Amino acid sequence: MALFLGIDGGGTGCRAAVADDAGRILGTGRAGPANVNSDPDGALSNVLAATAEALDGTGARPQDLIAVLGLAGANVTSAAQALATALPFAQSHVVTDAVTAARGALGDTDGIVAAIGTGSVFAVCRGGRLRQYGGRGFVLGDEGSGAVMGRMLLARALRAEDGFEPMTPLLRTVLQDMGGIEGVIRFASSNPPAAFAALMPRLLGADDPAALSVLAAGVADVRAILARLQADGPLPVVFLGGLGAHYAAALAGLWEQRAPLGSGVDGALAMARGLTVGA
Repeated sequence: MALFLGIDGGGTGCRAAVADDAGRILGTGRAGPANVNSDPDGALSNVLAATAEALDGTGARPQDLIAVLGLAGANVTSAAQALATALPFAQSHVVTDAVTAARGALGDTDGIVAAIGTGSVFAVCRGGRLRQYGGRGFVLGDEGSGAVMGRMLLARALRAEDGFEPMTPLLRTVLQDMGGIEGVIRFASSNPPAAFAALMPRLLGADDPAALSVLAAGVADVRAILARLQADGPLPVVFLGGLGAHYAAALAGLWEQRAPLGSGVDGALAMARGLTVGA
């Protein structure tokens, strides 16, 4: 009997599910972040850990699995190929987390997926053809993401300390908590995107002028991206990720919004079940 593995891995965590050929879930697992480009060794370790948890009690081995992995950073082809080579599965197909998220959220229908959490990535399925946009990391992209807005908060705190913009209670607190300018610089030079995204609770729901400005910038970026993706004709939008509900509320009424049909793990499993050994 064929067994299938679906993996959904991003900047915050990795989820796995094993299913049989009828689609029945046999086990699930979780582990840490799985960005195959920024931390390939960590991604491999967490993929294997989540898989081991999902296999626990099934009697199956990793070598028995036909796997599709949707991972952050897999748009860097060399990184995706290197990971696929290192995996012990019968078949390993590594794609971006946008692809599996879109498959899970949209099924076989057309639409736009905006997956926004620690990072951000967008996918459009139009006429059955899927294309990814963004997902290039918080240094070069990931507009509207938690990591980008956390970085913006820290940058504003430094500018305020230098007198280039008004100091606010939030910015003063951030500086104090991090040990001043040098503490912020140390944090920024030694932490992954998830640590920047962990600053989001200081922003969401706050009435501090700096928080409102950072959040407004994120909404403006996401709105501009979605408007461009709608240019070839209106499509429903599905918001996913830890910040999905925030943007769904902020952009309500601009475009039709739909709830996701399933998760990124569901999408990965559906893709895996569409494969055959030797394909």
